[in-house]
Amino acid sequence: MVEHHVIRLRPGQDLKAELLAFAEEHEVDAGWIVTCVGSLTQYALRFANVDEGSTGSGHFEIVSLTGTLARSGAHLHMSVSDSEGRTTGGHVLDGNVVYTTAELVIAVDHAKRFDREVDSTYGYRELIVWPQ
Repeated sequence: MVEHHVIRLRPGQDLKAELLAFAEEHEVDAGWIVTCVGSLTQYALRFANVDEGSTGSGHFEIVSLTGTLARSGAHLHMSVSDSEGRTTGGHVLDGNVVYTTAELVIAVDHAKRFDREVDSTYGYRELIVWPQ
């Protein structure tokens, strides 16, 4: 059975930290982001094939947020745009601070469990899906 949750994050909250806390509180073992709209005063993203994260401060619109979510961890990608419409995106790190709001719809499949295992191809922890 898949259920949906609608949550709103408030000013000053950290996007990733709040999503992981949500997963823990609601015992989410296999969830994903359906949609998100909102704004940030700071973004923290890791760009493709780069080890270090990049940050920006100002006012940014969340253009998209996608990914998987579970108590065992999250894999999230986000795009944000600045006041001139310039858009950047990447892997979500800690430190994405909500400006006015972040409104999210999260789907949860209670028949599955997401986990992560190191894949020998590149050494990253990649998604494994198990029946619940």
